[in-house]
Formats: sequence, C-alpha cells, structure tokens
Amino acid sequence: MKNQRLILVIIVFAQFCCTSLWFAGNSVINDLILTFHLKANALSHLTSAVQFGFITGTLIFALFTVSDRFPPSRVFFICALLGALFNLGILLPHNNLFSLILFRFLTGIFLAGIYPVGMKIAADYFEKGLGKSLGFLVGALVLGTAFPHFLKGFNLGLNWQLIAVFTSTIAVLGGSLMILLVPNGPFRKIGQKPDMTAWLKSFKNPKFRSAAFGYFGHMWELYAFWAFVPVMLKTYALFHPQANWNISILSFIIIGLGSLSCVFSGFLAKYFGAKKVAFTALLLSCICCLISPLVFSTNNPSLFIGFLIFWGLAVIADSPLFSSLVAQNAIPETKGTALTIVNCIGFSITIISIQLINMMMKSLNPNYVYLLLAVGPILGLIALLPQKKIAL
Repeated sequence: MKNQRLILVIIVFAQFCCTSLWFAGNSVINDLILTFHLKANALSHLTSAVQFGFITGTLIFALFTVSDRFPPSRVFFICALLGALFNLGILLPHNNLFSLILFRFLTGIFLAGIYPVGMKIAADYFEKGLGKSLGFLVGALVLGTAFPHFLKGFNLGLNWQLIAVFTSTIAVLGGSLMILLVPNGPFRKIGQKPDMTAWLKSFKNPKFRSAAFGYFGHMWELYAFWAFVPVMLKTYALFHPQANWNISILSFIIIGLGSLSCVFSGFLAKYFGAKKVAFTALLLSCICCLISPLVFSTNNPSLFIGFLIFWGLAVIADSPLFSSLVAQNAIPETKGTALTIVNCIGFSITIISIQLINMMMKSLNPNYVYLLLAVGPILGLIALLPQKKIAL
C-alpha cells in the first residue's frame, strides 16, 4: 500500500512536470506576438497547433498500439525528452508564425506519449479506486497546464525565454523520474503486435460508448474555455476600467483550482459512482455556458471572477471520471490504445470549438460567444442518459 502511494505521487508529479509544456506558448503569447511580429489571432493558431499535434500523436500511438506493446514508462520518458526539445524551438531568433506553429505541433505530438500514457500507467497500478487515482493525475495535468501562467504572472525575474527553458527542464525531470522509479504495473496486459482495429473493439461495448461520448462533449468545452480565459479577463477589463487585474495570475487561479475539483470528484465517485458525479459536473459546466452572457455583462468584477472560478472548477471535475469509465470498460489488452484513441477524438473536437469561438469573436458580442460551448455538454449529457429499450 505504501509503495503504491509513492508510485502515485511520482506519476502525479511527473505528469505535472511534463504537461507544463502544453500551454507554455499561450502563457507568453503577447511576448511572441511582439518579438516575432505576429497578428493578434496567433493565440488560437498556436493553441490549435498543440491540439492537432496531440491528435496526430495519439492516432499514431493508437494505430500501432505503442503503449500496450512497449513499457509505458519508457514511452513516457522518450516523449518527455522530445517534447521538451521542441518546446525550446520557440526560442530560435528568426521564428515566424509558421515555424512557431510547427514547433507547437511537434510538442503536441509528444504530449500524446505523456498524458494518455500516464493514465495507462495509473490504470496498470490501480485497478480498484481508479477514479480517485485519475483524479490526482488529471489534477496534475490541470496544474501543469496552468503553471506557465503562474510563471508569467509572478514574473519571478523570468523573461519569456526563461519560462520556455524552465518548462522544458521540469519536463525532462518528470520523464526521468518516471523511467527510473515507476516499473511496469501489476495489472499491465501486454499487446503482442500492432492491431490497426484494436480501438474499434471497445466501442462495441455500450458502457464504453456512453463514457466516450460523454467525454467528447466535455472536451468541446474544456480547452476552449482554458484557451480563452485570458481573453475573457482582458475583454471584461477593457469595458470595466475598475478591474485592474494581473491577468496571468487570475488565469492560473481559474485554471489551476480545477485540480482540486478533479481530486474531490475522484473521492465523491467512491460514494456516488463515477457516472453520476461526471453527469452532475457536466451539467454544472453546461449551466455556466448558458448563463455566461448574464454574468459577463455584470458591473461587479468580484461576481465575474467568482463565476469564472466556479466554471473552472466544474469544467474539469468530470475529466478523470470519464477517463476512469473508459479504462474500466475497455478491453484489458488494449486499454492503453482505447484511452489513447478516445483522447485523439476528444482533442480533435477541441480544435473545432477553439477555432469556432475565435471566428465568432469577429461577428458576435463577446458576452454571447461562449454560449456555443454549451453544445458539447448538452450532447454529452444525452449520451450519459440511461439507454432504454423501446418495445416494438
């Protein structure tokens, strides 16, 4: 038991270190725009580049069943090294939008060997209580995602180049800890050969499909919300001069506090069931989408910030539970591949929602544009409803 707890701590810390690569570009976007003379819409392009890289990577990993055939800690380590290397690419002196997109894309490819593989490693160790374990793991992803905003907001004497170096350095540290201290788990089932159709087999299970489609609805909202949190804050401050904020620190708080809801939802799942807690969290974040125009038009900055914090808590609370449901209902020999392909599809959806929000910003009142994020949760909630057979 003590050894398992230590293993979980290492996995969680390694995940935090390595996923800091995810929004490393977003946290310094204003510096990148000024340094390389980019247009203001570079944020959506660089965010989507990471997502598209992650999708490409997960598709490759899934088709070749990489995390089921090879020791997952080794896969994690190699991907951490390569992800850290390409993250440093944004430091090259003659970058332009194309080269920055390429480096963020390549970073995203190797994040595919970090996030879903980390979940696979956890699933190999914690067959029972997986929801709670994944709660800590996804919480680490949330903190890692928000961490570059923390570095930028507090400055800590770091310019934007040092932030890139720091995130790459801790990614290497996380990968090294994983390969040195986390051997293959006791519940690991080894896949023997590539199977291009392995991911389809799990989708034949109705419980797996329900969890996967719930996750897809959740993903429509999640990364678009995270990507546009600084934009929401900046837009509000523009129309309410009394809101004199440190946007980077507030972004870190709004996104980072979601790590607590991941852990809390994992504990709640032990008593109420993962599906019921996931449904409730998805419903709450859906409500946040629907009432966002009312709150965004308020003249009360404290209410606005409180609402975003609550939304940040609700929007991620269901993520570890969906991953747990997917892992529990997947075929054991292809569990890693099932987790990877579900991530692949989920992150493909995030590109659509991010680009749609970016496009609608030009034609819609910014207070109303985030209503579009409710589409995913609504469809996800429908997928989670009990499937009743209709008598003929």
